[in-house]
Amino acid sequence: MEPKKQEYKIQGNIGLFDDEQTIEKLNDMGNPLDRLSGVIDFEMFREILEKALHKDKMTKAGAKPYDPVLMFKILVLQGKLKVAPDTY
Repeated sequence: MEPKKQEYKIQGNIGLFDDEQTIEKLNDMGNPLDRLSGVIDFEMFREILEKALHKDKMTKAGAKPYDPVLMFKILVLQGKLKVAPDTY
């Protein structure tokens, strides 16, 4: 039997134009994730990451996990920008 598709957290309450405005601001500043996404297809890592992080839940209690591809992107950016996880 194939495991059920994992649901991930969404990113809070998003207004109608919030995504567009945020992307415009980031692109004006020189969005490093946009440049990386043009070179690296992060979705090709999804299957590997989900297999490595998969845990069978006994109940539906608790918070949904974050998207593993999103977390991987954060780690790549931290390494590229030389940001230590404990500096924020």
